[in-house]
Amino acid sequence: MKDFQNWHIDTQDDHMTPTPKRMPANLFGRFAAIGFALCAACGIAGCASGDAGGIGAAGSGGNGSAGTQGSAGNGGPGVAGTSGGTAGTSGTAGTSGTAGTSGGTAGTSGGFAGAAGSMAGRGGSGAAGRAGTSGTAGTSGGAGAGGGGRAGTAGGAAAGGSAAGAGGQMSCPGDVYDPASPPATLTLTGSLGAHDPAAYVLGSTIYLAATGLIGKTSTNLTTWNNAPTPLALPAWAATATGATGLWAPDISYFGGIYHLYYAASTFGSNKSCIGQATRAALDSGSWADQGMVLCSNMGETDNWNAIDPNIVVDDAGTPWLEFGSFWSGLKMVKLDASTGLRADTMLYSLANGANSKGSLEGGWVFKRCGYYYLFSSWGSCCSGAYDYNIRVGRSTTVTGPYVDMAGTSLMSGGGTLLVTGNASWVAPGHNAVIVYNNKTYNMYHALKGSSSGAATLRISELAWDANGWPYSGGP
Repeated sequence: MKDFQNWHIDTQDDHMTPTPKRMPANLFGRFAAIGFALCAACGIAGCASGDAGGIGAAGSGGNGSAGTQGSAGNGGPGVAGTSGGTAGTSGTAGTSGTAGTSGGTAGTSGGFAGAAGSMAGRGGSGAAGRAGTSGTAGTSGGAGAGGGGRAGTAGGAAAGGSAAGAGGQMSCPGDVYDPASPPATLTLTGSLGAHDPAAYVLGSTIYLAATGLIGKTSTNLTTWNNAPTPLALPAWAATATGATGLWAPDISYFGGIYHLYYAASTFGSNKSCIGQATRAALDSGSWADQGMVLCSNMGETDNWNAIDPNIVVDDAGTPWLEFGSFWSGLKMVKLDASTGLRADTMLYSLANGANSKGSLEGGWVFKRCGYYYLFSSWGSCCSGAYDYNIRVGRSTTVTGPYVDMAGTSLMSGGGTLLVTGNASWVAPGHNAVIVYNNKTYNMYHALKGSSSGAATLRISELAWDANGWPYSGGP
């Protein structure tokens, strides 16, 4: 969002209205040893051994009849089958023992603890995920022909064992995409006027901030209520940029405290600044401004724009600030976790070249299943064609390179289309992705009915295909 000064907030109906601008027997011992080794490798812990199925003794005067099946082992190979007939010349080996019913219970370290804050997307408080309780071992294999049983399959992690991410959320949240039942758009009620929404989930409450700066909350994702204004325009920001209001905020948690990043600028200018405020808790107290984080085109000529901030915390717990609008596209800088300020002078370029003219902005980085997904909005949000739309690319590294589904670099105009407008909802964009009850949702604004319609909060389900690419309801 670039033109807050040209947006009007109607306090009666809570809408924001734009001004149009912008085996054999003798091998028994050897195979038994192999069976135990495999059991230990795949059954995890508690892998007790049953007796190996033996071979049937030879039959009288000819081939002895096969031994009957061994009974179930207590977590290893089955007990040996009974012997065949009396001694003869060449008895046939007994049949395999029956598989044991269980490989035993796994040890106390069946699950893996989640790394603190390793998943972005506002899934929770950012505390470390709890280790899972003991995983259950797999079933044991049946005994071979007179040899050791096949190893049990690996024990599954117990609940919480796969946790990795903010607030212990799953590292791969969200539904599986089903073309026969595509993601839907939620029906929302209450206070829905919002432009450039961002949100943070804490427990069952979603805290939303948007251009203005306005605040909202919900305890069920569908009913929204007004909340106190997070922060007034700081004097330093007004003086530095000429701004009359704050734009496109972002809420995050790192370094043991909550952060509100915001932008100050004027329409059509890249003389802009990003600042931050902090608070100890979202459900009590208030935001305290901490001043400037970075500015563009002040004292030197920058071909980038310091607005539209978004924070992502990587697996190592390092916060990164992604930002940018038009000019040379989306950028990223590393932050100091203890201060929320820049950690160094490096400036990374993430995406550029949308529509061959650099018209992309409103980035949001969401970490899922080993990928960082970079969502961005292309086109015009607030004037002209009103062709705002949401695109996505991904990378295995937070600083890129990011590519779209076709493999095209986002630095070369790549970006897979995710959401576009229609006659009812125009210019959807500037999205945020959140996790709520282990499901993923795409939150954005759209203009209701026409290009002069009110900027309204929209939320759609976000599902993921077998290759890990997102599909959103909408508009």
